[in-house]
Amino acid sequence: MRTYKQLSFEERVQIESYLKLGKRPADIGRLLDRPRSTIIREIKRNSSSSYRANMAQVLVDSTNKHKHTESKIGKNKLLYRYIRFCLHFRMSPEQISNKLRTEHSERMELQISHESIYTYIYIWCKGELRKELKEHLRRRKYQRGSSKTGGNTKVLIPDRVSIAERPATANDRTIAGHWESDLIIGKDGKSAIGTIVERTTRAVLIVKLPSRDSPTVCQAFADELKSLPKQMRKTMTHDNGLEMASHKLFTEETQIKVYFADPYSPWQRGTNENTNMLIRDFFPKGTDFNLVTKEQLKRVQNILNSRIRKTLNWKSPKDVFEEQILKTG
Repeated sequence: MRTYKQLSFEERVQIESYLKLGKRPADIGRLLDRPRSTIIREIKRNSSSSYRANMAQVLVDSTNKHKHTESKIGKNKLLYRYIRFCLHFRMSPEQISNKLRTEHSERMELQISHESIYTYIYIWCKGELRKELKEHLRRRKYQRGSSKTGGNTKVLIPDRVSIAERPATANDRTIAGHWESDLIIGKDGKSAIGTIVERTTRAVLIVKLPSRDSPTVCQAFADELKSLPKQMRKTMTHDNGLEMASHKLFTEETQIKVYFADPYSPWQRGTNENTNMLIRDFFPKGTDFNLVTKEQLKRVQNILNSRIRKTLNWKSPKDVFEEQILKTG
């Protein structure tokens, strides 16, 4: 009888890659020499809109870290009732932590970090209790990722260049032409669109993708960006998704150097993350992007680029983008 062995991070990366290629759990199980049921449970446990190996590993590491300890909230009924009461009034875990620190500073048994509250909800709670408490969180995420880089940070992108090497001009947003990119995954992980956002002007390009394999994604991104003036094509920053594994071909076509954010660090591409949330207003989770036309995507793109923004002194991304072209042309 074979002894069960937990999936490794490398296996999780392979699962993500095979899913992007449209492989079924049974096929993936055979390729990895794992039971089909193991693959199905892994995907179900770690998928909201799409399966991400990095986030699946964070959940496993966090679970293992707390496996042989007991939750402070579970042991303290008063603390539990206080947190539950505050959650019902839509207070965030960070607000609850600071409220306890302010109102009960003399009682150490009532002091707890916001990360410990999240850990209690996502790791310790089970069944209906977990479902209930998650409903009171503002963003109601399927799972909670680490707020720091941690765990196994190995990535499988050839010739990957870290964001640490990105030019300083891209960091301070003083010069336009530096972009952030990502995918928004559709229903059941079977479709996707690409998003490319300029860091200084917040101008967005929404890209129709016939598939999610790396050559297709990189070519679609290149086709969108090649039409822009040369001074607006400097760098692009992506996460560690394998869809950008062909980044060297993308750079050859566009002359745009690609940099990769650190694993588990979405804030390093905050402009893109925030823009994806705006796009989700038009295409909520569960959207099948195979049924969305290029014209519909470009309509949303035009709406967002024409909308004035406080961060741009109440100008639109389109206007600021055009100003930057004239300024640097």
